Amino acid sequence: MPIYKIITVSPNTKVYIWKITESEKELSFNIVLTNVCQLRMNGMKSELHRRGFLSIRHLLGLAGYVDSDLYYDQAGKPHLKDGNHISITHSYHFTGIIVSQKDEVGIDIEKQRHKIIRIGHKFTEVEAYTGIENAEEHVKKLTIVWGAKESLYKIYATHGLSFMNHIYIHDFKSTESATTGLIRYEGHTSYYDITFLEFEGFTCVYAIKKEE
Repeated sequence: MPIYKIITVSPNTKVYIWKITESEKELSFNIVLTNVCQLRMNGMKSELHRRGFLSIRHLLGLAGYVDSDLYYDQAGKPHLKDGNHISITHSYHFTGIIVSQKDEVGIDIEKQRHKIIRIGHKFTEVEAYTGIENAEEHVKKLTIVWGAKESLYKIYATHGLSFMNHIYIHDFKSTESATTGLIRYEGHTSYYDITFLEFEGFTCVYAIKKEE
């Protein structure tokens, strides 16, 4: 079982990361999908997407759940039937979930790619990062910012929310592994703690909503 990493964030919150190395057949073993999820997986043309879908069910199992414990609202946000909070991510051969008994949470895994430098202006004020001379560090920092904004977006899960105009990530140093962020939308402000880590050319970011 290639569980890649389990992070105990707090007594109430855990992160589970899977590295996909098995075949679709191997990942299907002992996994029972609801009819809705089976149809959803059947519609996936990419084998890697199907393997990712199944690996997430194994992560659910590690957290004490089965596929039928998971459902999605109209905005596409996942929920657990017992009321605990969950967020899900999939990037290439890594998948991850974060589960919390108390707090709203979001998670995102992204492959570090140079093209993010070309699109950085679409999701953040890139002027803040123009002093970074090393291209690799530039890629890493922008990937963290994107992952942080994606994680906050997953928590808020509201149509019309803009990465550029509504989600703000406070600046951080390359030696740090955490920052904070906020969302300002339609007269309301919410605040978040953000943690990030890197492995095998990927960046994982997870966020926890602060109590208001």
